Formats: sequence, structure tokens, C-alpha cells
Amino acid sequence: MTFLPPNGFPLSEIPGAYAAGFGDTVVVRAGTATLTWSALHRGSNRVARGLLAAGATTGRIVSLLLPNSTDLVLAVFACYKAGATPQVLSTRMRPAELDAVLELADPAVLVTEPGGTLAGHPKAVTVDGLGRRQPDGDLEPAVAASWKAPTSGGSTGRPKIILSGRPAVTSGFDTGMWGIEAGARALITAPLHHNAPFVTALSTIFLGGSVVLLTRFDAERTLSAIDDHGVDWVYLVPTMMRRIVALPDEVRDRYTLASLRSVWHCAEPCPIWLKRRWIEWLGPERIWELYGGTEAEAGCTLGGDEWLEHVGSVGRVTWGEMKLLDPDGADITEPGTAGEIHMRVTPGTDATYRYIGAEPTVRDGWSSLGDMGRFDDDGYLYLLDRRSDMITVGGVNVYPAEIEAALVEHEQVLTAVVIGLPDADTGNRLHAIVHTPEGAGVAADDIRLFLDGRLSRHKVPRSIELVHESLRDAAGKVRRSELRDRRTGAPTP
Repeated sequence: MTFLPPNGFPLSEIPGAYAAGFGDTVVVRAGTATLTWSALHRGSNRVARGLLAAGATTGRIVSLLLPNSTDLVLAVFACYKAGATPQVLSTRMRPAELDAVLELADPAVLVTEPGGTLAGHPKAVTVDGLGRRQPDGDLEPAVAASWKAPTSGGSTGRPKIILSGRPAVTSGFDTGMWGIEAGARALITAPLHHNAPFVTALSTIFLGGSVVLLTRFDAERTLSAIDDHGVDWVYLVPTMMRRIVALPDEVRDRYTLASLRSVWHCAEPCPIWLKRRWIEWLGPERIWELYGGTEAEAGCTLGGDEWLEHVGSVGRVTWGEMKLLDPDGADITEPGTAGEIHMRVTPGTDATYRYIGAEPTVRDGWSSLGDMGRFDDDGYLYLLDRRSDMITVGGVNVYPAEIEAALVEHEQVLTAVVIGLPDADTGNRLHAIVHTPEGAGVAADDIRLFLDGRLSRHKVPRSIELVHESLRDAAGKVRRSELRDRRTGAPTP
């Protein structure tokens, strides 16, 4: 590879820089579609001119209501070339959620699929429509004030936009954080409207690598894609990891995975048994974990070798700073003592984000994402739960994550979510929603018996509801508030 962009190189110039030497090389695969460096460069030039003609200006957001596709990547780079900030949105977002996000973003342009959601919106246009009859010559370099604008908070009905504090230029931060090397071949298994898939896919491209985007997750297709395209870096969430190890041995054994160097997971807690299975299967040196928020003020990373020495940990702080505070705001310094995790950037560095539509929870310069945790004697962090997910039952605080971890140990439980439902006696009662396969033949009493001896009596759910549909989305997120509202009869936002 003859070209690698230095830190601060405009993202708008990435396609042209690589097209000069690797024009016919495929940079993105999605389904049966492929995109070469030359097609990305010339196509994004045309679409960028269409964005400018449609009203995109430096500093404005352009909303991309597109699924994982070559068109989506082309549109992202067109935004950079127009000086705009790309905001990738889920095509499955409900109308009320979508309206709320668009009201906050006030996008200059809304890019949609032909006939897709909001195709009739006054700002809506397709990728083909933007590029039609536009010249494909180079534009003057442009740098958006922010390189991404992911959304969050849809599960609460109060969405917010997390505007990156970094302009649209290259940085070694993300690639170093995720262990992505120059020329990597990455497989992205989740939608790019989630932050981690977006960051890792784009970071791979920034370093001249190639990306395979799954248009929908399929356990065996993930394995075949690794072998078919020589993938060396893959992004997963634990729900996907469980579905892969649930494949019959003879199916998994069809694939060598010889090219695979790193498997990274994040977004949801990984059950200890599941992590052990992957380490036993692929070796600890290939299994990596990241903990941090989209805000990126601080975070932890952890290799499989370290995990075996600190089972259940998400790692030590590898960027920024973290500390624990008790309910009164006092620092917790005693190892093993639980508290609310607070973060801040390393003093003297720039802010990593700005919210649109919300205010951060800040205490003396330290912000919280609402996670609870504890540190061990060696400084390794262990997550307990979200502060907002904590359930008080008869005056006792219960963390659902502990119960959910016990539930998914059952071989017939794919996913579990524990919520609190109103109770006249104890204020709340624990209710478990348990995803089991069709025809599993397991009953609620079987699950309850399984928990006996694994959990203290007060942590065993009083009611267990069996369902046969996934409780998590493609990125491993749970709409916990929605699940609760459905069962209490409360209106869903």
C-alpha cells in the first residue's frame, strides 16, 4: 500500500486518494453489490454536487435513511465532499421516532430509498436522483465540523443526537481503539445507523481496507463471508455470538476462518459461558471486547488472555478517565465496591461530543451514561447494570443484568429481559421476558426451577413470560421501556 492518510487528512479526499492507485479494487460489498474505489470516488462526486444543489452546506446535517448498502457508503462520502455531516438513520424507525429525530437534526437533505419511508417528504431525494446528470469531476476539499451524528435514546421516547466533537478528518483514535490495521478486510454484521458499526466500517475504509456489509444478520452467512472474502476483522454483538455457536458442529466446521485475526464485541453484556465458548473455539488472542459510549470520553478494551485472568471484566481504562461515585456523589476508591461510572476526557483534550436534544448528566466535570460497576484490585472494570434499569423491590435494589445473566445460562434461553411491574405490596415485582426457540418444549416452571440455587430468593422473578421473537435489535439493544409499557398498558411514545 503506497498511501496512508496522515492524521488530519480530510475525509472528503479519501476516495480520490485511494482511487489513484487502487481504482478497480473493491472497497465495499453488500449483498450482491460491489463498489470499487473509482466508483466510490466518481459516484460520491456526483452525489455531493446533488447535495449542494439541494441545499447542503458546510456544517449542516444530511440524514441518510438507508439500509446497509453500497449506496449508503457512497452517500456518506458524498456528505463529506459537500462539507455536510452524515446522520445514518434506521429504515425501521417508527414514524413518531423519525419525526422527533428529524425535528432535532433539521437536515438540509433527507436521502431515502426509492419508495421508502418518508419518500414523499419535501426534503427527500434518492441517491440516484442526487447524482443524475451531475458531473463526476473533483470538488474542492471540504471539511465538515463533525464527522458523524448518530442518534440515541429511542428506547425512552426522547431521542437525542450525539454530534461528534471531531471534524471530518482522519484520526488514529478510532482505528487504534478497535485494533484496525491498514488494508484490513472487515465484516460488519450490524446496521450502520448504530455507532460502533459505522465507526468501524468507515475507519477500515479510511485506512484503505475493504468492508463486507451484511444486509441482515445470518449466523452461517457470517462464517461463509469470512472465508469467502478473507476477512481478518469482524464486529459482533453477544446475541450474534450466541446464534453462531448454536449452529450444529457440522455447519461451523465447514468454515476454516483461517484469515480471521480479531473478533470484537460490544453493545451488550456477554455471558461468561458464551465468552468461554468463543475463546475455546478461536483462541483468546482473537477475542476482543470494548466498553464505552458513543460519546467516547473514556472506555475500556480487553483481550481474551486478560479476560481469562479477570473473568467477567470489560477491561481497564484505555482512553480517557473513569471513576465511581456513590449516590451522594462521593468518590468510591475501595476495590469491589459498586458505584455509578463517571467519565471524562483526559484533561487538556478537546470535547468528544455535543448533544442535540439533551443535556449530559455531569457532576464536577465528570459525566455519566447511567452504568453501574465496580473495579477490582488491578483496576479492571466489571459492569453491573444501568442505573435506570435498577428495580427496587420491597426496598431492596435489584439489578436485572444479574438475573438476565443467570437466565441465559439455560440452554433453551436465547435472550432474557427482566423488568419491574407495579405491585401493591412491594412496589415492584420482577417479571422476566424469556426468548426461547419455537418448539423448545420448555415451560416457565422449568426456567424457575433452573434459577433455584443460582439466585437469591428475592432475585427470582415472580412471573416468567415465554416469547419466541427476539427481544434485541440487530445491534443488541433492548427497548426496555417499551417492553414494560406494553405490559402495564401505558401508551408507547
